[in-house]
Formats: sequence, C-alpha cells, structure tokens
Amino acid sequence: MRNVEVALKVKAKLGECPRWDERTQRLYWVDINACQLHRLDPATGRDEFITFDEEIGCFALREDDKGFIVGMKSGFHLLEGWSPVLHAIIDPEAELEHNRFNDGRCDAAGRFIAGSVYPPKDHDGANLWSLDTDGTTTKLADGLLTSNGAGFSPDNKTFYFSDTPKHVIYRCDYTLETGKIGKPTIFHQFEFGNGRPDGAAVDAEGFYWTALYEGGRIARLNPAGEIVEEVAVPAKCPTMVAFGGDDLKTLYITSVGNRLQEELQQYPNSGAVFKVRVDVPGLVEHRSAL
Repeated sequence: MRNVEVALKVKAKLGECPRWDERTQRLYWVDINACQLHRLDPATGRDEFITFDEEIGCFALREDDKGFIVGMKSGFHLLEGWSPVLHAIIDPEAELEHNRFNDGRCDAAGRFIAGSVYPPKDHDGANLWSLDTDGTTTKLADGLLTSNGAGFSPDNKTFYFSDTPKHVIYRCDYTLETGKIGKPTIFHQFEFGNGRPDGAAVDAEGFYWTALYEGGRIARLNPAGEIVEEVAVPAKCPTMVAFGGDDLKTLYITSVGNRLQEELQQYPNSGAVFKVRVDVPGLVEHRSAL
C-alpha cells in the first residue's frame, strides 16, 4: 500500500493543474476559484501565489524561462515571469459567455492543447483547442461538457483527454508535425457514481494516471486502458496529478477544499496538495514555444 502524505497543508477552494518545473525543482499549481497561480518549493515548504481578476484554469511553462502561457475565462494569455499582468493572445471562445478554459498541456512542438468547461451542462458546450506556436488556434474536438485529462504518450503519437461528467477518457492518434488528432475512441469508461476522471499525467512507461473526482482515489491505467493500480487519497475530490521531485517519482495530487462540512469532517485535509512515491518516473513537461 502506498503512503499518501500532505505535501502542502492548504485549503484550496479548487486546486488544479499541478506542474513540475524540473529546472527550479518547484511545483506550480492553481486554485481556480481563488483566481490564483501558486508555486511551492518542496525543499522549504514555502508556497507563494499571484492573484488575477478572473479564474485561471490551466497553464504551461514557457521556453527560456520566459514565464507562462495560461488558459482563463478570457482565453489564452502570456505571463512575463512571476507577474499577474496578462498579455492577451487570443480567445477562441469569446462568443461563448459561460465557458472558461479548464485543462491543458503542451505537446513536444510547443503547442498548447487546452480544453474548456461549460458550467451550465445543459448541453455539450465545451471544446478542445490547439494554440499553435504562431498564436493561431484550431478546434480539435467539440461536443464536450468538461474537457480534462490532457496527456501525451512518451512517443508523442497518442493524445488522451477526458470528459469528466461523462466519466470517460478518450484516446486518439496524434501527429506532432501538424498538431492534428485522429478520431477519438474510448480509452476507458468508468462506472457512474464512483468517481469521475479529472486531470491526468502519463508516466515513462506510457501508463496514464488519472485523479478520480468524488472518488477519493487516483488510478493508473495501462496503454490498453485497463486499471492496473488504484491509490486511495485522503480527500473525496482529488483533481489532478503531476510527477515531480529530482527523480520524477513523486506524484503530486491537488484537491478541492470547498466542500460540504460533513465531507470535510471525514476528510479534514481536503484542499491540500498531497504526494505519494511511485515506482515509474513521469516525463519532463513540454514547454510552450510562445
């Protein structure tokens, strides 16, 4: 049994998008509902944050340590260094008033692949987008409720994403040269009522780790889509995982702290960032070329 520990005792409203910076040995993460981007130094335990005027859903580090690319309610923006000043790039969903960007990561060519969430959930109003290195966007998929779980296989030939409310993870062929995806097929369909696939990360063996929101656990799936391991998390709502540490064998897990009081009594560390040691290392995150 793996021992899940608290890496940062914090009461995040909606902790998400942990991302390890192998150059500085820091963990970046967001609190979506608090409109904050955090950075944690595990060596000292110091956690800093910057606050924006709107929700930040996802981000990626940029090449040459320039800062970040972020996906927000108002579209894609650049950050120059550790600053709350946004430099707008493009908003491909400007006419969709309810949507905001939710989950994303870069491919090996420096594109930012990010999906949105449609909060009303009365129809499939969310989409998956590719922000190319020239600042233009291409819609990769639509008909989603909450785009989540973006991840690439180690050879960059397979792209994964999930639609959380539908309890499903998809996989599709990916062409790195063009940034185009093939037709999505079901990678794994979870049963309803026992946790929904949220954010994810792929390890060096090509196994897909997903956080199961309202499932109190994370799961590792092999390339065939079979669950090969589950790890209980001391929070009802883990949200995403990220590999970190100097050997990339520490799996960090974000969670939700804005929950009903009865749940918080059972899971008092909800909202914390957790960590657990794993056997197979993760992959160094690709960075944005913008």
